[in-house]
Amino acid sequence: MLVEKQVSLQPYNSFGIAARAEQLARIGHPSDLLGLMAQPEWGTSPHFVLGGGSNLVITGDVPGLVLKVEIPGRCLVEETAKGWLVEAGAGENWHDFVAWTLAQGWPGLENMALIPGTVGAAPVQNIGAYGVELQDRFHSLDAIDLVTGRSLTLDAAQCGFGYRDSVFKHAPSDERSMGLAGRALITRVRFWLPKPWKPVLGYLDLERKMAETGIHQPGAQQIFDWVVAIRRAKLPDPAVIGNAGSFFKNPTVTPEQCADIIARDPKVVHYPMPDGSIKLAAGWLIDACGWKGKTLGHAGVYEKQALVLVNRGTPERPCTGGEVMTLAKAIQTSVYERFGIRLEPEPVVI
Repeated sequence: MLVEKQVSLQPYNSFGIAARAEQLARIGHPSDLLGLMAQPEWGTSPHFVLGGGSNLVITGDVPGLVLKVEIPGRCLVEETAKGWLVEAGAGENWHDFVAWTLAQGWPGLENMALIPGTVGAAPVQNIGAYGVELQDRFHSLDAIDLVTGRSLTLDAAQCGFGYRDSVFKHAPSDERSMGLAGRALITRVRFWLPKPWKPVLGYLDLERKMAETGIHQPGAQQIFDWVVAIRRAKLPDPAVIGNAGSFFKNPTVTPEQCADIIARDPKVVHYPMPDGSIKLAAGWLIDACGWKGKTLGHAGVYEKQALVLVNRGTPERPCTGGEVMTLAKAIQTSVYERFGIRLEPEPVVI
């Protein structure tokens, strides 16, 4: 297969950061990857798996080989009285896949509409929005071990899902560790969409939509439309303003820590969690520190949502990954000094 050299990665990361890949190969089928792995130079060169590039900050040119995953395909694997088992190739656009499942009459993913990226990248991040996380609908995935070339099939437990976390974000510490960061390339993902369908509406923005419209028993398509409208109103379109979506994870604290913060800042946005902890809105914390709309170098904080960092560069002087991370670290310092909370970035930084 063709391996391109010195390829610009600017079109392949939603932040629009200018960087180059020393080499880039497009993986349209698992056999493409196995062909590369059969070449003698495979084991001597570093490689990086690239999905949609929507959750990525590139801080410099990428050495070695970039594996751009473009595996297509959507299908219904099985339907039973209890639900639908649906599969998609790792290169499929996530939002398009969600819209397709609804068009087929298979609801369950509607709360995660308009999340940027590909299907294959979704389990890595354990994406989620408006009360639903990928792990809630996940069934299994197929992957290829980048060291041995063996095919893997992993269920939810083996993926080690956590809040915006999975086994694919952790490097193996030893031969027995399940850390698969840099070790596996996801090829296909399957989702279990249960019957009967039940709407997930316990989120403030969706409750507001119900109040505004008077629709108190929305169907899956209505929730999909609401989520799309909410996200478009709050978040910048990467095609217009480069960004990586929500840049920081919402931190969790103990009820005692939350009470302490409320005593100082009664308006803090917080959500009780099933395990007794309290999730705080990272965007609110950042806004409270005065960062909304601010710019540092050629990276800035989106004026409509403080949780989103954006590319303020120009074609002549594009934003760099270093500028993004300098801004991120300044925000982390401000939030820690005021609230005693350490914000953790969501994107992968390379």
